[in-house]
Amino acid sequence: MLSSYDAGRRRLLRAFGLTAVAGPAAMRAADPVLGASFGYDEQIGVHSAAYEAPAGLAADSEAKATALAWIGVHSADIQQLSDEIWTHAELSLQEWNSSLAVADFLQRNGFSVRWGAGGFPAAFVATYGSGGPVIGFNAEYDALPGLSQKAGEGSHSPLVYRYDAYGPTYGPGHGDGHNNLGAGSAAAAVAVSKAIAAQGLRATVRVFGTTGEEQLVGKAYMVKDGVYDGLDAFMDWHPFPFTTAFWNTTSALASATFTFLGASGHGANPLGNKSGLDGATMMATMSEFLREKNVAPSGRFHYAIVNGGGAPNVTPDMCSIWYFIREGSPARVQTLYDKIVECAKGAAAASQTTLVHKFHSGTWNALGNKAGAELMNDNMQKIGPPAFTDADHALARRLQKSLGKPEAGMPTTIIPLTPPPPGYGGGPSTDTADVSWHTPALSALVATIPIGLPNHNWAVTATAAHHIGHQGTLSAARYLAASAIDLITQPDTLAAIQDEFTQRTAGVEWKSMIPDGTQPPLYEPPADFLARTGQHWPPPGVVWPVPEVVAREQLGTTGPALPPVT
Repeated sequence: MLSSYDAGRRRLLRAFGLTAVAGPAAMRAADPVLGASFGYDEQIGVHSAAYEAPAGLAADSEAKATALAWIGVHSADIQQLSDEIWTHAELSLQEWNSSLAVADFLQRNGFSVRWGAGGFPAAFVATYGSGGPVIGFNAEYDALPGLSQKAGEGSHSPLVYRYDAYGPTYGPGHGDGHNNLGAGSAAAAVAVSKAIAAQGLRATVRVFGTTGEEQLVGKAYMVKDGVYDGLDAFMDWHPFPFTTAFWNTTSALASATFTFLGASGHGANPLGNKSGLDGATMMATMSEFLREKNVAPSGRFHYAIVNGGGAPNVTPDMCSIWYFIREGSPARVQTLYDKIVECAKGAAAASQTTLVHKFHSGTWNALGNKAGAELMNDNMQKIGPPAFTDADHALARRLQKSLGKPEAGMPTTIIPLTPPPPGYGGGPSTDTADVSWHTPALSALVATIPIGLPNHNWAVTATAAHHIGHQGTLSAARYLAASAIDLITQPDTLAAIQDEFTQRTAGVEWKSMIPDGTQPPLYEPPADFLARTGQHWPPPGVVWPVPEVVAREQLGTTGPALPPVT
């Protein structure tokens, strides 16, 4: 009888087009990038049923005690930083005040800051120390559109509600908890810097303040530009509905818009008008027909119509539809992406519009690191889960009730570390993935969200500036700081993590999914932001203003004029 592991492995091999007796070498040959995750674990004999996470990896030390004590003493400052970012609620690529808040926090604690990383005004690299292992920390601070919500409110109650008689909207909000993420990572980095100073350690800490993660933009371009070169390890975490370490992969992703240009006219006399909205909706409809027979179970694509017209009685001469396309590896994304592009071409022909196709960004699937996850897990087990109060559980239950989920409250334990599943079924993406192919990445998921609720929901905004979010942020800072201290003080542990990284990446040549010469999506910063950060606009190599996209199509014809009917 097949075990669940063997059955899952066979499903994976069929997805690769392999036989059930194929081994890791064949898996790597079929798709070297996914093989670096699943093939490597298979090769070293890691099976879910038999796996038990090792203990004793996380060492007690004066340096670690110093770092954890600093977080405890300065918890109010860390929470204040998180709440400040939450209040700004700035969208991707426009995080002017949020990035300043994080950078100021780091500068007050002895870090030097270099702005404009990768050509993005709101991105920076903050550095402390010299020599020794170079440990990077990930900081993100962008919000999401439409997820405004009052902090601590158990039912949907937007903080920013924008009235419009024909289509009201909500303001942006931190529905993915990036205010917690940015503050927690910055706090962990500062805590490590205090330990370096107090214990006379030789090490370098770098905080990468990044922009546009929700649009999978910032780090993808920054990695391509060499911003992350020279790291020995990279520390990352993300808010989630539970707490655990992991070394699973994510989905690779491509982001692109398709703009259809036509000719406007009166909605009451539509003959001869050419509707950009028709092109976009036809493309959406055609792409939906791909799902049954042309998209693997691990594939995903989703879209949003960006500018669908201002009023029903004006045929819109321009409309854009924005796609995210996800699969298990860059090669698999490309296959699905090509099918989506063909839908766009067909929609343009059918709607008699002109297609303007713009590739915005692309990022690989993440590369896990078993040894790094085991170190992170051991520190998490020693430190313990976030401590939630009765009031926290009560709010969590109200939110769960509002969204029709079981009223289970907040998680109270750390989920044991388990290997990735033997088959990849698709899932979320992150531009941190590209970093993981350049240096070993240690990752944690930390509870700041009630059990069973999804990220990218207004309920996350409600907890992100509440005691729930604060506790998750402080716990994440402790986990990251403790693990980083071990990497600095235990050379053999760091060497093992790096050796695994070398073995996993053997035979895989990383190449950015972003074509050379692609200009990233950018917004011009406010003048006072440029002045405070010592930057000039536009950055080198950026064409500004961006060339306009204008519809110049002729109206259509219905054929030769006919005599009137008498």
